[in-house]
Amino acid sequence: MPKREPPDLTTKTQVLNMLESGEEMSQQDLYQFDFKGISLNGNTLRQANLIRANLTQVCFTQVDLSEADLRGATLSHATLSGTCLRGACLYRTDLSGADLRETDLTDAQFQGARYDSQTKFPQGFTYKSCGAIGPGANLNGAALNTANLQYADLQGASLLGAYLGGTDLTGANLGQARLSQADLRKAFLTGASLRDARLNGANLTGVDLRAADLTGIEFETLESIAGADFSLVQGLSQENRDRLLRHSPQELQTRHMLTLKTTYETLKQQ
Repeated sequence: MPKREPPDLTTKTQVLNMLESGEEMSQQDLYQFDFKGISLNGNTLRQANLIRANLTQVCFTQVDLSEADLRGATLSHATLSGTCLRGACLYRTDLSGADLRETDLTDAQFQGARYDSQTKFPQGFTYKSCGAIGPGANLNGAALNTANLQYADLQGASLLGAYLGGTDLTGANLGQARLSQADLRKAFLTGASLRDARLNGANLTGVDLRAADLTGIEFETLESIAGADFSLVQGLSQENRDRLLRHSPQELQTRHMLTLKTTYETLKQQ
């Protein structure tokens, strides 16, 4: 399949002229189109292809985006006043800082979309249980192994039994997150905050925890820590360190696949 390319300059000028004139644009192919910073007023983009489009800081007023395909699009800090997103696909869309308070979200699909503490949802909308990823989200049992969660805000999220194997959580905020029974095998948690997170029964095989903040983490047992790298972790209590060091010699002598340090070495160097 040939590689898709974003619209060229000529096409972009044509599209902007059509938007400015209020021309009907339903079902238009606007793959990876850059709308950043412009205003849309009363436009109709029903069922439009907006996959990976850049809608950063766009101001929407009474825009029809019903059933639009916004997979992987960026709506960071966009304002969607009176906009219709009925049945729209927002899979893995970036909604950080977006204002959705006056938006019709009926039947919109939010699986894997990312929001943060600045995102504003309509009153009564149950955003924490819609499949989106953000503070306080209910993601129990979710398969997030292919998600890019670098620097994601998951503070207070419920991730009981979630599958996070190989997930990139570099710099993520997992403070007070519930990760009991979660599968974190070979996940990247470099520099992540796990302050007061609950990890009982989690599988930390091969996890990269270098420079992570483990202040106040809670666990009684862990399924495995074989090959986990705890180099330069912050806030790990002596009690929890001793608990980790009671794992089997086989686990403690396993080397991390990238750093080649044994788990025992990284725990003893603190």
